[in-house]
Amino acid sequence: MCTLCVCVVETIIIRCAKHRVSGSDEPRRVHFQSPEYLVDRLDAIAELFDKDRTDLLVEAIREYIEETADSETFQELVATKYYDNQLEFETVKQLVGAETAQRLHLLKADLEGEPLDLAAPDDIDVYDDDATTADTTADSDR
Repeated sequence: MCTLCVCVVETIIIRCAKHRVSGSDEPRRVHFQSPEYLVDRLDAIAELFDKDRTDLLVEAIREYIEETADSETFQELVATKYYDNQLEFETVKQLVGAETAQRLHLLKADLEGEPLDLAAPDDIDVYDDDATTADTTADSDR
């Protein structure tokens, strides 16, 4: 399902998981100014497809945000600003999604040398009882 992410079923709007927004999905009025020729073209397209101008704007904004958020350059910029403490975690979640934000959070903690709060698996012996220890007291001639 994802042609404009909206499927109307008995007047209930359902959005696919990729486009569900955390928080409120309630419409919010936004006012902005645009060059007249763009509004005229938008109105002509809306009339051609028998759609509302607002629906076309929302669709265009959604597509732009998805393309931008999926770009490697954008993700690198978000990561860099987050690692440099220029972005808060909640903002990062909004920009790149919860899963990627959590990954960045873990990487940041690792970069800062903070111990990760991960428990060692107790049901797996990764060394098959063949673990050896390294002698860290070797001479300092190296």
